[in-house]
Amino acid sequence: MMIPGKIARWCASICLLGMTFPGFAAERTVKVCVRDEKGGALVGAVVRSGAQQATSDPSGCVAIAVIGTQSMIEISHDGFSPIKQAAGGGTELDVVLRVATISSTVEVTAARMPLALDASASSVRNIDSGELKEIPGFALDDRLRQIAGFQLFRRTSSWVANPTSQGTSLRGLGSTAASRTLVLSDQVPLNDSFGGWIHWNEIPELAMRQVEVMRGGASDLYGSSAIGGVIDVIPVIPGEGRLQYGLNVMGAQEDTSTVSGLLAGSVRGWSGLGASTLFRTGGYVLTAPESRGAVDIPANVHSQNGRIEIRHGLGTDGTMFLRGNLLNEARSNGTPLTTNATRIWRYIAGADWNDSEAGRFLLRLHGMNQGYRQSFSSVPAGRNSEKLTRLQQVPSAQLGASGQWARAFGPVTAVAGADVLDTRGTDAETPVSNSVLQATVSTSARQRDAGAYGELLWQPRSWSVALSSRVDHFASFDAKQIGATPAPTLPEIAETLFSPRLGVVKQLRGGLSLTGSAFRAFRGPSLNELYRTSQVGQQVTLANPALRSERATGWEAGGLLNLHRVGSVRASYFWTQVNRPVAAVTISSTPTSSTLQRQNLGQLTSKGITLEAEMRPISFVVLKGGYQYADSTVTKFQADPTLVGKWTAQVPRNSGTLEARLEREKWGTFGVYLRTSGHQFDDSSNQYRLAGFAQVDLYAEHGFTRWLKLWTSVQNVGNERIEAGRTPLLTLGAPRIVSAGIRLQ
Repeated sequence: MMIPGKIARWCASICLLGMTFPGFAAERTVKVCVRDEKGGALVGAVVRSGAQQATSDPSGCVAIAVIGTQSMIEISHDGFSPIKQAAGGGTELDVVLRVATISSTVEVTAARMPLALDASASSVRNIDSGELKEIPGFALDDRLRQIAGFQLFRRTSSWVANPTSQGTSLRGLGSTAASRTLVLSDQVPLNDSFGGWIHWNEIPELAMRQVEVMRGGASDLYGSSAIGGVIDVIPVIPGEGRLQYGLNVMGAQEDTSTVSGLLAGSVRGWSGLGASTLFRTGGYVLTAPESRGAVDIPANVHSQNGRIEIRHGLGTDGTMFLRGNLLNEARSNGTPLTTNATRIWRYIAGADWNDSEAGRFLLRLHGMNQGYRQSFSSVPAGRNSEKLTRLQQVPSAQLGASGQWARAFGPVTAVAGADVLDTRGTDAETPVSNSVLQATVSTSARQRDAGAYGELLWQPRSWSVALSSRVDHFASFDAKQIGATPAPTLPEIAETLFSPRLGVVKQLRGGLSLTGSAFRAFRGPSLNELYRTSQVGQQVTLANPALRSERATGWEAGGLLNLHRVGSVRASYFWTQVNRPVAAVTISSTPTSSTLQRQNLGQLTSKGITLEAEMRPISFVVLKGGYQYADSTVTKFQADPTLVGKWTAQVPRNSGTLEARLEREKWGTFGVYLRTSGHQFDDSSNQYRLAGFAQVDLYAEHGFTRWLKLWTSVQNVGNERIEAGRTPLLTLGAPRIVSAGIRLQ
C-alpha cells in the first residue's frame, strides 16, 4: 500500500515530466490589457488561461502564462460580458469588454439556469477556484460555511463527523440528516442515494473548478430535495491543447495530512484527466471535557478519492465523455466500538452539443454503487465502559438519466428537459446482546423520482421574466422485511407533484436591478428516514415507513446594486413555508440518552433577510461579507401543540460571515475569515440549547515562481469553544488547527 510520502513523490515526478513533455508547445508569457468601451482601464478583471488565474492591476493589465498560439484566454469582470479568445503569437493582447445587458448575458449553464447572475431572480453566491484553495478547511463543507446562511445539520464538519449527520440546509429551513438542499455536479445529484446526506469529500480537491450556491426553492427544474436551494459543484474539464498539472501537499495538527494531485491534457481531439486526494486525520475528542470518560477517543477518518475522465470532441461545438469517481473512507466515531466505512463507485457518460439553428442539447447517463457499514454501542453514565449493541450493513445502488434542450427565439429562450432517478437499498440490522450476534433483520425497498420540466425566459429590453414548472412522480415501493416475526406490512407511497416558479428582474439605471420570485418545491422522504434506525452518541432515532413528502411554498424579493469598479451589494427578503416537514420528535429521554422518531411535523415557516456585499476599495484588496436573519419556527403540529412556536432545530436566528483578502505579486496573499452564529437548539422541543460563537481563520500564501507556492492557515485562531451538538451529550466543534503546505500548478 502506498503511503502519502510515496504518493507525493510520484505526483511530483509526473508533474516534472509534464513540464518537459515534448508533445506540447513551450510556455510563454502574454501581457493582457483589459479596457472598457471608452478605453478606460478595467481594474480587477479576472484573466484565466487553463488552470491559471490572475487579476488585472490598476493599469488594467496582467501577465499570464500560455502555451501555443491557440491557447484560449478567458476574460471576465462584474458588469461586463465575458469573452474568450486565442492568445495569438504576440507578447501583448488588448481586450475590450462591453457593458453587459440582459440579452447579451443569456447562457444555459450546467445548473439549468438560463441567466447570468446580474439577470437572475435567484440569490446566487459563487466560490471560484481561488477561494476554494484559500478558505481554511479540510473539506468542501468547511469552505461553504463562509457563505452566510449555509448551515450543517450539526456544527461539526465532515472531517470528523459521521456521514449520516452531514446534512445541510439553506434559507433557515434546517434538516435532519437528510438535506433540504440538493447538491449536484455536472447535472448528477451527489446527495447520498440511501440517506440524502452529503459526502463532501467525494470529489478530488483539485478536480473542483467552482461552486455555485443558489438559494430558494428550485424543484421547478431539479425535482426532489431542492427546497432550500441548489449547490452545484462545477468540475475541472480537461482540454484546450495543453497540459494541466497540480499537486498540493498539506500537513496539520491532530496528525492530519492531505496529498492532492491532478494531471490533464489533450491531443488530436481527445482529452483526459486523472485526479486524486488522500486524506487522513487523527481527529480530536468530540465529547466536551466535563463529560468525557475512559471510552472517549478521537473521532478520525482515513479517506481516498479518485477521478478518471476521457473526452472526445464532436465537431466544432460538441463533446462526449466518460467519467469514473471513487470514494473510500473509514471512520472512528469517538469510541472504540463505534466505527463506519463507506465506498462509493460513481460512473457517468454524457454528451453536449450546440447548433446555432437547433439549439443546445445535453445528455447524462449515470449510476453508482455504494457500500456502507456502521456499528453502534451503549455507554452508561460515567462513560467508562461500552457495549456493542448493533451492526448495520447498508448497500445501495442508483441509476439515473437526464436530457435537456434549450434554444433562443429572439427575446425568448425555451428550455425543456426530463430526468429519472431509480434507487434500490437494503438496511441489514444485526442486534448484539452480551457480545452475541442475534438474528439479522433486513429491510429492502426501491424508490423512483421521474420528472419533466420546461422554462420560458422572456427578455424585453430591461426586463427578464422566467416562468418554469415541473411535474414529478415520486414513489417508494417494493418494501419488504425479512427476519422479523411477525413480518410487518410496509406501505407503498406514490405522489404526483407539481412545482411551478416565476422569477422577474427589472434593471434600472445606475446598476440597480430589482428581483422577485415565487415557487413551490418538495422533498421526498429518503429510504433512510423510512426504514433505517440511526444513532448519534446516545441519541437513537427510529424510522417511520409512513412518512410523506415535504411540500414548500415560498417567495422572495430583493435587489442587486452593481457599483462600477468598486463592487456589488445584494439584499433579499425571503419567506418559505414547509408543510409536513420531516423532523425527529423526542419520544422519551433520560439524563444520558434519548429516543426520537421521524415524523411529518405539521408545518414550519422560515422568514428573514439576507445581505451580501463584495467590495474592492483598492486594486489589491477584496472585502466580502454576508448576513442572514432567519426566523424559523414550527407553526402547526396537531399531534403535539406544545411544539408550535418552537425554533426549528439546528437553525440560528443570526449568522454572518466576513472576509478580507489582500494580494500583491511581491508579497503574496493574506486572508482573514470571520464566521459567526447566534445560539440555536439541537432538538424540536428546544430543550438542548447550543450557544452562539464567533470563529476567526487566517490564510497566508507566498509564491516563489508562477507554479510553486507555499501556504499556511490557522482555523479557529482564538480556540473558541463551539458547541456542536447535544444528543443529549454535549459535543464540540474543532479546536485551533494550524496547517501548512506546498502547492505546485
